Amino acid sequence: MGRFLGVVADDFTGALMVAGYIEAAGIYCPVIFDPAAIVADAPIVVAGTRTRTIPVSEALGELARMTDAFVQAGYARLAYKACASFDSTEEGNIGPAADFLAERQGLRPVLMCAGFPRYGTTVHQGYLFYRGRLVSDSIKRFDPLTPMPDPDLVRFLSRQTPHPVALVNHATLLKGAGAARAAVEARAAEGAGHVLFDLSDDNDTEVAADIACSQPSVVVASDPLIIAYACRLARAEPANPRPAPRHAEGPAAVIAGTVGPVILRQLDVFGEAHPVLTLDLLDPRGDAGTIAAALEWASPFIGAQPFAISTATDGEGVERVQHVLGPLGAARRAENLLGSIARGLHERGVNRFVVAGGETSGAVVSALGIGAVRAFPEGPLGTGFCVAEGPRPISLYLKPGKLGADDVLLRALDLMQA
Repeated sequence: MGRFLGVVADDFTGALMVAGYIEAAGIYCPVIFDPAAIVADAPIVVAGTRTRTIPVSEALGELARMTDAFVQAGYARLAYKACASFDSTEEGNIGPAADFLAERQGLRPVLMCAGFPRYGTTVHQGYLFYRGRLVSDSIKRFDPLTPMPDPDLVRFLSRQTPHPVALVNHATLLKGAGAARAAVEARAAEGAGHVLFDLSDDNDTEVAADIACSQPSVVVASDPLIIAYACRLARAEPANPRPAPRHAEGPAAVIAGTVGPVILRQLDVFGEAHPVLTLDLLDPRGDAGTIAAALEWASPFIGAQPFAISTATDGEGVERVQHVLGPLGAARRAENLLGSIARGLHERGVNRFVVAGGETSGAVVSALGIGAVRAFPEGPLGTGFCVAEGPRPISLYLKPGKLGADDVLLRALDLMQA
């Protein structure tokens, strides 16, 4: 079987999203979280990492471990999958990741593309729009870890890399792959180390994918281009259908570590039917005491009904915690608490987890010791469902924090029936 593409995703929810779409196209696409778990008989493999918000040096170390595993397993091309809104800071980590892969593969310029029109995130004339507003005027402006104050992606990404970033805009992409390819070549001749494509609509994705597939390329992009790129590369592979994954049986729990109004509404709706415990990150009992108390609270519900454990809070609560712990310290404490609680719940019999938040998803999967999963194709709630197969399967629904209808937590549990 051909080994076409190894994709490193900057969080776990994004890894599952692209794998779910690729699986829906009939292409076997496992998701790994540990380089040792790489599946070398798949045409496309996606690695879920936590490179979005960790320090640049740590992110590059994790990226190196995954790319080394891909190269050793025989995957000819490498790509880096960032979230639709290219969440990052002026220090990184998208620019440093792009430079690492370019140097690793010996290829320039890096082809870059943000956005996901289906979910209201677009790039036009190099400007990033989130749900119809400039990202700098949207709720993304106040993200606790990756606030996005500058909507000009060329300018913003240029702060993350010493290599010039150039733009191929929507008007050029409308003229087709030939015109766009000529524009890429012209930007490269002018010294661009990275070329950013607009993503105003789905046609822009198709043209960018044509260019990426036509020659050896390093691609650093959000979901649409990664999916189109992977599917085109694997088209020549003879059909090799795999048995559909099946959900695990057993008790279920919701773990929510994201912040903001979206998850608060979702927890309110969930709480109308099931118990919800909200943790205080400044609990004077400390981590061990908070974890023990949460597990004691949950024990009577395990097997009796679903329940939720959350660190979600409103804007005032976020400010209170960050004032004491700092933004990164608050996030890491939430991840440690929720990951440890998830491990304790699994030891007590919970086999099905709905997890809200990309960083929280990474913490839970790591705490459960899961090395690889099989993603379910897109369903009524989109992507994000997966199962870690084995003697005692674990089913997960890993949900981006800011997506989903108010009843998504309840619906996810219904869809995770074995």
